[in-house]
Amino acid sequence: MRAHQLWVGTSIAVVACLAVGCSDPAQVGAPATQVPTQPVPTAAIQRGSPPADTLRWSIEGTTDIASLDPKDAGDNASVTVVNFIFGGLVRLDANLEVAPNDADTWDASADGKTYTFHLRDGLTDASGARVTASDYVRSLNRVIQPGSGGYNAAEQLGRIVGVAEVAAGHATVASGIQALDAQTLQIALTTPSAVFLQQMAFPAAVMVPQRLAATEKAWQHAYGTGPYRVSEWKRGESITLDANERYWQGRPGISHIVIRFSADSMAAYQRYLGGQLDVMGSIQNPLPTAMIIATSSAPDFRTSNALSTHYVGFNNRQPPFDSDHLRRAFALALDKPALVRDVLHGEAAVASRILPPKMLGTNIAVSPLQFDPAAARAELAEAGFAEGKGLPPLTLTYAPEGGENTVVVQWMQQQWRQHLGVEVRLEALDSSALGKRMDETWKTPEKGMQMYYSIWMADYPDPQNFLSLQLASTSPNNNGHFSDPSFDRLVAEADALASRGQINRRLLLYNQAEQIAIDRVGWLPIIHTQAHILLNPRVQGVTLTPNGLVVADWTKLRLAAVP
Repeated sequence: MRAHQLWVGTSIAVVACLAVGCSDPAQVGAPATQVPTQPVPTAAIQRGSPPADTLRWSIEGTTDIASLDPKDAGDNASVTVVNFIFGGLVRLDANLEVAPNDADTWDASADGKTYTFHLRDGLTDASGARVTASDYVRSLNRVIQPGSGGYNAAEQLGRIVGVAEVAAGHATVASGIQALDAQTLQIALTTPSAVFLQQMAFPAAVMVPQRLAATEKAWQHAYGTGPYRVSEWKRGESITLDANERYWQGRPGISHIVIRFSADSMAAYQRYLGGQLDVMGSIQNPLPTAMIIATSSAPDFRTSNALSTHYVGFNNRQPPFDSDHLRRAFALALDKPALVRDVLHGEAAVASRILPPKMLGTNIAVSPLQFDPAAARAELAEAGFAEGKGLPPLTLTYAPEGGENTVVVQWMQQQWRQHLGVEVRLEALDSSALGKRMDETWKTPEKGMQMYYSIWMADYPDPQNFLSLQLASTSPNNNGHFSDPSFDRLVAEADALASRGQINRRLLLYNQAEQIAIDRVGWLPIIHTQAHILLNPRVQGVTLTPNGLVVADWTKLRLAAVP
């Protein structure tokens, strides 16, 4: 559902009728969209006279973010802004490897259960206040408190000794987080973890200044140890960031970043064409096919493989999708190769498994659930709903984002109608509202959504982030409450294998767990997409990776002169 790194916003919608049919009464809240079959004129991008020393960044699909508090950052828009402002002990570099950040070095014990981080000499936040190990002790304990609202903090940091006790209300501080002196932070783990350092690059693990955390009003001008600080927040419109003059790498090369929000992604696209934006599109919401065709020859057009999976999630705690047979029926009724070939025109790959292509572990094959209408109808009957009779009204909830999500869910709606005789209503929400509904489905599944179409983008390039974090029974990211004891046992064992010599065993265990989730439809994976974005050629120092846009050295972020 969520991701981190510097994600860019959403993309644009093309309003038309689907090849499978126009918008119908079962569709709520979004227009029909279609990948065009007629030639699309090449887009003309104006360069104009952009403001000096200002990077103009677009986030589409929302009119604002709810909070700048990193503990609340779970959606694309929030994480984008938070990562400009706040820093953690480590970060992921342009190669998606763990790199130093607030800590310039760290040591791990021989048993892999204790990490000692050494903060940089003279480290300060953007206000000039010195940052010490005690600030990290306070910040990490803050996000794991029960009722703090921290997004997945207790899960991401759950291997730290004492975190479970704090999250359960049995302690106020985690005993495994200790300041040895002003510059030395020590963290003890309950078991070794191959992904602990990557998890420490997550927003939950950043340092939040005490003055900021103490009052709600202070967030209007949020700051941390990141490269930028908030100078102005125009609710429902934009956030303006100014360079952090005290950033540990040195002063960022661009003085100002203006982040523009837009619920209307077509309007954002028009602004880009008009020379009013420098960045548009994201891993989560890549440019739709029409815009790819229109801009692919422009120097602005950038593309990358994405570590992401678009999927349908089912509420396993609420009838009728508490039935494995019904979930399998819905999976077997989808001709995903036809979706990619005929509807998306090859601008995606069929998702036959949960892990995205190029992810560690995908060299080990799985047995997917292939399109088989007869088998789908047999599973439907086995579930007690032969020919769809007896099913309650069904709703698939989704966020239109840039438009192609609507294309996909309308196609699925038609497939289930055709191959199962089942009618599914579509409910469209904006991305922030969908995220809230997914969280609510985890907390109160009996009142939650029946099924939802979403995307998971890797927080870090490891199968743990897709399997353990998403589908383990106790994970708060397991919004649909998939539960399987064998799956839980396999991922728990894999998660604890941290040494290089254990990698083959670890990946085999994840593979076995993934097969269970495929067979029981813990997720129904639909497609894997590429990232297609627009980036002004003037912008230098930014790298598009499978995990989003990354700035490895903020002092080298530049805007070249307009030719």
